[in-house]
Amino acid sequence: MERTSNLQNRTLESNASGWINGLIGVVIFSGSLPATRLAVLEFDPVFLTVARATLAAILAVCLLLLFKEKRPARHQLVPLIIVALGVVVGFPLLTALALQYVTSAHSIVFVGLLPLATAAFGVLRGGERPRPVFWFFSVLGSLLVVGFAVSQGLSASPQGDILMLLAILACGLGYAEGAKLSRTLGGWQVISWALVLALPVMAALTWWRMPASFSGISAPA
Repeated sequence: MERTSNLQNRTLESNASGWINGLIGVVIFSGSLPATRLAVLEFDPVFLTVARATLAAILAVCLLLLFKEKRPARHQLVPLIIVALGVVVGFPLLTALALQYVTSAHSIVFVGLLPLATAAFGVLRGGERPRPVFWFFSVLGSLLVVGFAVSQGLSASPQGDILMLLAILACGLGYAEGAKLSRTLGGWQVISWALVLALPVMAALTWWRMPASFSGISAPA
């Protein structure tokens, strides 16, 4: 009886932690696209993407060393590369390119497609089986997003909408692959190692794409 009670308490604590982490993630994520929109007005989207990844990777290296995290196993390298391609490179780059054509408010609407994309890749890559009610609301939300894009945005900027759709697919794949890896590697460790794997390429591209001068860049960017 006591063992069952302990298991239930641990489950409740885990669920609460998941909700809190999710809420924090949503708050941070909600500011990402408006900030990117400001930045691409004055920065090259490629430089912006690789510079952000380089800075994040340096912080990731510090955290991994500080907590003495174990290195990923060899069989985890390919999934980590997929995470890096989807979340470290794909989503930031594609959204930065898209935000040259659409507003941040318009782009955020497309984020409503992310749960469906993540779930679809979770089924394909991770063998997950979401409940029917999840699929119902995900599809419903996605239809609303598509309807909004068709009525408001496609005629104005098809390039921006296509880039945002590709960004959501890249992010969904990265999230699904990262979720599968987190079961054995840990949550923050997955994105940290993905950043570390991408660091050599990101650092080289940062050096190559760096502007000759930052004197003309305004403070908001």
